[in-house]
Amino acid sequence: MVDTGQAVWTAESESDTVRLAELLAGMAGPGAVLALDGDLGAGKTRFSQAFAKAVGVTATVNSPTFTLIKEYEGARMPLYHMDVYRLSVAEADELGLDDYFYGTGITLVEWASLIEELLPEERLQLFIEHLGGERRRINLTGIGSPYADWCRQLLTMGAEGNDGSAS
Repeated sequence: MVDTGQAVWTAESESDTVRLAELLAGMAGPGAVLALDGDLGAGKTRFSQAFAKAVGVTATVNSPTFTLIKEYEGARMPLYHMDVYRLSVAEADELGLDDYFYGTGITLVEWASLIEELLPEERLQLFIEHLGGERRRINLTGIGSPYADWCRQLLTMGAEGNDGSAS
């Protein structure tokens, strides 16, 4: 049975979203996969920018909507930023995503649910909900031991459980 964990991070402002990205970047290592979903404008790219900065990427990070995959050199390891919104599963499969997922860097996938069957079994899923203004609710599901542990750690850092309770 695969270990899972859940947490809910409520961001009252953009700085709270940045804080979550920084915390997760501190936990991430080579081969980490973060699967991002949420409505248009929910903050997937802003989260990715903050995460990239936290792992030492100095280049400008923007949405890879038309380039599909952008590779960045971070201070600690490479960052692979993907946007699969415009891809079918078959097209995504042809890109050789496993080389990224199981490589030496961290992979952030925007619109990840569109290629769920191609994602590694173990990953951190984030669903960002826009609550108005700068407010966001970020639902995190860790699938597999390291990611389930990340969620449990977040519960000690201000996140809530999926039942709305703080730890």
